[in-house]
Amino acid sequence: MGLSYLFFKRLLFNIRVLIIIFLVKLLAMKSAMDKAGVSIEEISKIFIHQANEKLDEGVVKRLYRLYKIKEIPEGIMPMSVHELGNSSVATVPTLLDLIKSGHMEDHEINKGDIVIFASVGAGMHINAITYKY
Repeated sequence: MGLSYLFFKRLLFNIRVLIIIFLVKLLAMKSAMDKAGVSIEEISKIFIHQANEKLDEGVVKRLYRLYKIKEIPEGIMPMSVHELGNSSVATVPTLLDLIKSGHMEDHEINKGDIVIFASVGAGMHINAITYKY
């Protein structure tokens, strides 16, 4: 087995993992909203574990498409990965704190807003909750 074979095999494995994360994160968020009886139009913010900005943008885009909405609301998913890097599941409370303390321009949460918290933790634990602030 040459180096290129091992590289290709590892690449395919990584792609499969990303697809699984994408689908499970998407389904976890949809399930959280459905169980809470909340429609996608009621969501003010989506706080999501940010290891990969493009993957998360794809998840949110697909979530809205599940509800037949093509336009994602501006600022629905605050991002910090480009400034803070991948802080794993800690991204979610960090984003909440940054917004509540006024450190993220153009983002706010008000009493009564409904938000989604979604994360991927060690061992591929994927969680999502819908929360009325």
